[in-house]
Amino acid sequence: MPSASTKAAATSAVAESGRESADTRLSPGRPGYRRMSLALFAAGVATFALLYSTQALLPAVSAEFGASASAASWTVSAATGALALCVLPLSALSERFGRRSMMTVSLAVAVAVGLLVPLAPNLETLVALRAVQGAALAGVPASAMAFLAEEVRPKALVAAIGLFVAGNSIGGMSGRIVTGWVAQLWGWRAGLAAVGLTAAVCALAFRALLPKARHFTPGTLAPKALARTVRGHLADPLLLRLYAIGALFMTVFGAVYTVIGYRLVEAPFSLPQGVVGSVFLVYLVGTVSSAAAGKLVGRLGRRGALYLAVSTTAAGLLLSLADALPAVLAGLVLITAGFFAGHAVASSSVSRTARTGRAQASALYQSAYYLGSSAGGTLGAVAFHAGGWAGTVLIGLVAVLGVVSITLYGTHSARVEARRVKALRHELATAV
Repeated sequence: MPSASTKAAATSAVAESGRESADTRLSPGRPGYRRMSLALFAAGVATFALLYSTQALLPAVSAEFGASASAASWTVSAATGALALCVLPLSALSERFGRRSMMTVSLAVAVAVGLLVPLAPNLETLVALRAVQGAALAGVPASAMAFLAEEVRPKALVAAIGLFVAGNSIGGMSGRIVTGWVAQLWGWRAGLAAVGLTAAVCALAFRALLPKARHFTPGTLAPKALARTVRGHLADPLLLRLYAIGALFMTVFGAVYTVIGYRLVEAPFSLPQGVVGSVFLVYLVGTVSSAAAGKLVGRLGRRGALYLAVSTTAAGLLLSLADALPAVLAGLVLITAGFFAGHAVASSSVSRTARTGRAQASALYQSAYYLGSSAGGTLGAVAFHAGGWAGTVLIGLVAVLGVVSITLYGTHSARVEARRVKALRHELATAV
């Protein structure tokens, strides 16, 4: 006969199965999960393709307008900086009007501006249009993360967010490759137009595929309530660490990919524009590493996955210092894999940590993340002007050291808390 403990375990398993069956949120194998995944993948492609559309073209932009690398880099930094500033207020609007509606409007406006960007008559106008485009795109990332947190079962959340981040990597890669080859044939303006049209197709696919939200509850636009929510998130030590980690990872990524085009068109590489654009095929590595983030967390834990991601990124930075093209490409592969894995782990941790105001929690992460991108792009370009590629790598290594320090502090804090809880339990058991 089964023991009492066996019966209790069986009863618990049945109860757990019942709770799983009663949970109507999406998960792999359930109706709507595949459509949702494809829709948010398309949104990720459109967002990153538009956001970084000028990055592979910076040498051509510099040549046409007679601008330095640091001046031309503002066509990227203005977009990411505007996104960082606008993501919180637009996430508040998504609490009132819905994640699906906010993402739809944001993509529509960003695509419309994207079709105007190729017509910019000077650098100042180009930077201004890019800032407007970045502000419009701000409605997508935080709303997407909140949509996933509300509509997807917790066990499937890391994998679902990983797929969205994978869409980001595909968008970043395809946008740069398309602009590179089109620019080589017909000029950088035609390259930007091609990205705008590609994003328009992705936006239409997103709207057609994304299922309606079933677990969204409209909130209010009360500024005081929003301020309280934001203060609560900023007072959470774990969330603050995650925000800082996202910003520092993106500082590395922004610095490297803003400057790499300048390095590869110069001696000793002297690559043509189309080939430089094709270098961004390494983004495929980011697609794999971000989608695999859930498995990494399952095997190593969240901090273990972060240690692996940051070690991979640092190794890539050091390898890229070589003046041999294969070594530079291998370095970019490692940097990209480490960055996307770290970003997927940190962003999914934010969604799991925040119990209320998830859109604001994700928005604060996105703000920090894209401020890191702006800072990385600008600092990386300035460092490249002052000290060449070694200067840009130094910026990246300082940011990597910051991630390591924060993660080590988190590990130490977790151990101290575990010892405190263990001691408290021991005291209670002794008292009893």
